[in-house]
Amino acid sequence: MEITSVTVRKVDKEGSRMRGIASVLLDDSFAVHDIRIIEGENGLFIAMPSRKTPTGGYRDIAHPINPEVRAMFQDKILEAYQNTLDSEE
Repeated sequence: MEITSVTVRKVDKEGSRMRGIASVLLDDSFAVHDIRIIEGENGLFIAMPSRKTPTGGYRDIAHPINPEVRAMFQDKILEAYQNTLDSEE
């Protein structure tokens, strides 16, 4: 599996830790939208698309199965986010 495209939309929402929203295209044939870029205590991380459950919690709609794939998603998305910031300067 290869991430063939990443698009990032920067979010400037006062008081929010969310910094952007990403979409990823896998092997030019499968898209995952609404991956959130969050500012945490230890830096930026990604949060996969989720929905609210009837009990009030949240459950991921799509997510990587192993740490290697999660790292691949996070690295590519955060690189695209940084490129977006750099292009604004």
